[in-house]
Amino acid sequence: MRALLATSISAACMAALALPLAFPSGATATVHVPVRAATPDTSPGATRTLPLTPLATSGRAVGAPLSQGLPARAVQPFSMIGITWDDVGTDLRGTVQVRTRATGTGTWSKWRTVEAHSDDAPDAGSSEGSAAAVRGSTSPLWVGRSDGVEVRVVPEAPSGGRRGVQPGLPKGLRLEMVDPGDEPGDGLGDGPGGELGGDPGGDLGGDLGGSYLDPDAALDPGPAGPGGGVPRGDGTTDGPAGDGAFPGEPSVGGEPSESGDPFDGVGPSEGGDPFDGVGPSEGGDPLDGRQPQDGTTTDNAADPGDTSGTPVESPFVPALSRSQTEALTGQRFTGGRPRIITRFGWGADEQLRSEDSELTDAVSAIFVHHTATGNDYECADSPSVIRGIYRYHVKSSGWRDIGYNFLVDKCGNIYEGRSGGVSKAVFGAHTLGFNEHTMGIAVLGDYSEDEPSREALTAVAGLAAWKLGIYGHNPEGMTYLVSGGSNRYPKGTRVRMNVISGHRDGFATQCPGTELYDDLGIIRRTAAGLQGR
Repeated sequence: MRALLATSISAACMAALALPLAFPSGATATVHVPVRAATPDTSPGATRTLPLTPLATSGRAVGAPLSQGLPARAVQPFSMIGITWDDVGTDLRGTVQVRTRATGTGTWSKWRTVEAHSDDAPDAGSSEGSAAAVRGSTSPLWVGRSDGVEVRVVPEAPSGGRRGVQPGLPKGLRLEMVDPGDEPGDGLGDGPGGELGGDPGGDLGGDLGGSYLDPDAALDPGPAGPGGGVPRGDGTTDGPAGDGAFPGEPSVGGEPSESGDPFDGVGPSEGGDPFDGVGPSEGGDPLDGRQPQDGTTTDNAADPGDTSGTPVESPFVPALSRSQTEALTGQRFTGGRPRIITRFGWGADEQLRSEDSELTDAVSAIFVHHTATGNDYECADSPSVIRGIYRYHVKSSGWRDIGYNFLVDKCGNIYEGRSGGVSKAVFGAHTLGFNEHTMGIAVLGDYSEDEPSREALTAVAGLAAWKLGIYGHNPEGMTYLVSGGSNRYPKGTRVRMNVISGHRDGFATQCPGTELYDDLGIIRRTAAGLQGR
């Protein structure tokens, strides 16, 4: 990753990049977003698959479907895992659990549960959602660098129906093992299998049927991230980066907050900035202070209606103050543009995705998600986690691109998601039934029980204040959306929602986790304050 950036980033600091404000009002449009020319053996990472097989289960009731899975085996190295199946319209009703062996240590993890119901998805009936390559899929799970795996998928207990008959598991279940790669040229390519040698059982150097070495061992194989955080824009002051530092200049920060209140101590300061001095945690900047190079961005700076701009090889879009953003947008109430790590910055392989990006005419609401990929990651690993999600969404689930419009890590770094332009209304695949006229922000991790960090919540509020401000929306307001069809609202239903909503507001799901969902109120209030309301 560092080699990728170092060869393409100039040392000069760019004070600001003027981005277009919005796609002109009108119907949804599909635009062509050029990709970099293909070169041999430059695709980082790999996706490998293994079909699941029935598992013998003692004491199984007559008529009960067999569990499926894979016995413990050695495989090619991977860092992210998930399960897919043939019919995207069929739910996986059951429990999915995996355990993995950490590369280099031989230490097996405890059994970990994979979220079986992935409703961060394209709308049913859309061109993306109905494509032939689309498969049903669980949420992916980040497990760290691993070279051994064991899987079990257990059907749920019966609930009514004909006596002695239980619903089975979806057809075509297979394990997806994702290696996100470190930099171009290190991938071994995609393909089935991935087992080492020819032995389907594999020699894992231990007792496959007994206990593992350390069930509570951390799965993160890498060292702590590099030092030197890079501040985000705070939306109120006049400097290129809100706290007076230029993009790339380290700010003083700490680790993600461990207090019970993720916004403990965050309130309007004398300068009116509730985020004064808050930046990515020390050691939490995956770009390690690198600067953008001169050039165009994925948004065309000259004409908001011109979508022909090509991706620039710059690692991030620098922050703008609130006054600079207001001058560009002409909007009275808007937050400053935050620092956003670009697709190039996190190492997206642009050859994976479709060349077409679909745009709509406005962003009327934001849905907040958690990725459910687990919390065992360092912030320096965030680009790898995102590359893994991207590859899983495209190669395993069959989508045109990563589903989320933006992603945020626990150190408060903001990442560009789906291609098409950070200031534009890009049609995503994040909230089944409500992808049109909305934007999806996903916080890396699982917040069903764990409290999100202060830095992550700060970043979500700042990003929402900026993007909603472009389209003239109050973060504390309400809006109406029309359902494209979900398990909560039938297609065509007109639904009144918060402008900043959680995924569960549009779909019956646990996402974004109880702990993150409970923080949406303060995110709304803080975002509104950043807009000057």
